[in-house]
Amino acid sequence: MAERFDVIVIGAGFGGLHLIWKMRSMGRSVVALEKGGDVGGTWYWNRYPGARCDVPSLEYSVPWDKELEQEWDWSERYSAQPEILSYIEEIARRHDLKRDIRFDTTVTAMARDNARKLWVVETEGKAVFEAPVVISAAGCLSTPNLPDIPGIETFARPIHHTGLWPHEPVSFEDKRVGVIGTGSTGVQASTAIAAEAGHLFVFQRTAQYSLPALNRSLTSEELAEAKADYATIRNHQRNSFGAAIIEPPKAMKAFDDNKEARFAEYERRWNIGRQDLLAAYADIGTDEQVNAEVSEFVREKIRGIVKDAETAERLCPSANPLGTRRIIMDTGYFEIFNQDNVSLVDIREDPIARIAETGVKLESGRYVELDMLVVATGYDAVTGPLLDMNITGREGVELAEKWKNGPETYLGLMMHGFPNLFTVTGPQSPTVHANVIMGIEQHVDWIGDCLAMMEREGIEEIEPEHQSELEWAKVVEAIGSANLRAKDTNNWYTGGNIPGKPRSFMTYQGGLDRYRAICDEIATNSYRGFQLSPAKASVEA
Repeated sequence: MAERFDVIVIGAGFGGLHLIWKMRSMGRSVVALEKGGDVGGTWYWNRYPGARCDVPSLEYSVPWDKELEQEWDWSERYSAQPEILSYIEEIARRHDLKRDIRFDTTVTAMARDNARKLWVVETEGKAVFEAPVVISAAGCLSTPNLPDIPGIETFARPIHHTGLWPHEPVSFEDKRVGVIGTGSTGVQASTAIAAEAGHLFVFQRTAQYSLPALNRSLTSEELAEAKADYATIRNHQRNSFGAAIIEPPKAMKAFDDNKEARFAEYERRWNIGRQDLLAAYADIGTDEQVNAEVSEFVREKIRGIVKDAETAERLCPSANPLGTRRIIMDTGYFEIFNQDNVSLVDIREDPIARIAETGVKLESGRYVELDMLVVATGYDAVTGPLLDMNITGREGVELAEKWKNGPETYLGLMMHGFPNLFTVTGPQSPTVHANVIMGIEQHVDWIGDCLAMMEREGIEEIEPEHQSELEWAKVVEAIGSANLRAKDTNNWYTGGNIPGKPRSFMTYQGGLDRYRAICDEIATNSYRGFQLSPAKASVEA
């Protein structure tokens, strides 16, 4: 027999916990379905060595618990996974959120019962849940992408995906370890593993731009200053492009400044230990010549760090402009290639032919013997977590069919044909282009206000008009096409990391501040672009 609630939430990471708290405050009965064994979301699964936030700790914290802002003392400028997970567990403890969460509960199917105006959610354990409203907080990066490499299933020694890391400690001592993947996760894992492994082989297909995080312990003075000024910090986050404290660009085009001044600005921002270099001048993301100059500045930094000239050159990115992929913040990544126990394997130059029982065979015939393989090939991002739930909407329309050519949404919040199904940081919203905790806050507040409106006005169902989705897609594409990211389609922002996945702009790249204003304007104007269906009693009255 199905359990009935006012709202079903999917996920128990930052988004799911915020939603439970919000729904309770509105007097709604709520249950969260979480496939993991505890709270944490991405920080529950990603326990790989070196896992760390790339947003400063003091900004990567929930804005809705003012007491916790004052009581929690972050230890580092960029917190590591264990500390972030402890922080999430404290949120759940102090608000007693776990009593409304069903752990080890994987959603296998979700369908709209049109007659009863309910979502029916089925799970792997055969438990069934019903509610008129479902809010997915499954996240953007929660469906691991397992590489399609011949023979990978035959590897007879330990193999670990970074997104499904064991809970028990993994030792690398005296082991020959291979890491496949050099995105943010691969960079973090390789940096940490290099300190322990007998020998580390980094299999690199695409060289990456990475900036120094300059991580360090936070001082008591820094903590006190932030706590005294959190209202200002939050105001800045809510009204900035990326919900992050970044120095604004210089008030001129880059080439209107002289070369000496430009390079002095690049150098100064490189040494801040944040992503400020990307914002040195406003046209870095749109002018190819300006971007080429800054990209070469970063390449020169790599050449200056890595002692072996050939290795340094292979580590220098050339396939894409700086900033078109998610920028990496590292804690000494390039430096590991100066260690005798670290080797770079360029698999663009010499691709992997197959994986065997004891190692990796390259097309050249070279064989790399391994004791352990670490797979850091990322995720079926943004759309993957939603498609994994096998969602069927009104009149039997499957979400997978609706999205066969790429995601169709309105504001990244809802889909036509799927009434009362909301997505937090969903496709075609800012998602990863902003501090995700602040993006979650904006979505949770908007959804909460929408549900309050529906109760107040006697609205039973809400969904976007199809025309609204088409118009929003044009907005997303126009903004995405206006910057240099449009020239690099082989990345997970566009689905390019998954074979066969349709290419499209899956994220809104216009900034969280601009996006917030659009969402607010639409809500203020009677939820323009949405279909509002009154309850039957209201119609008969």
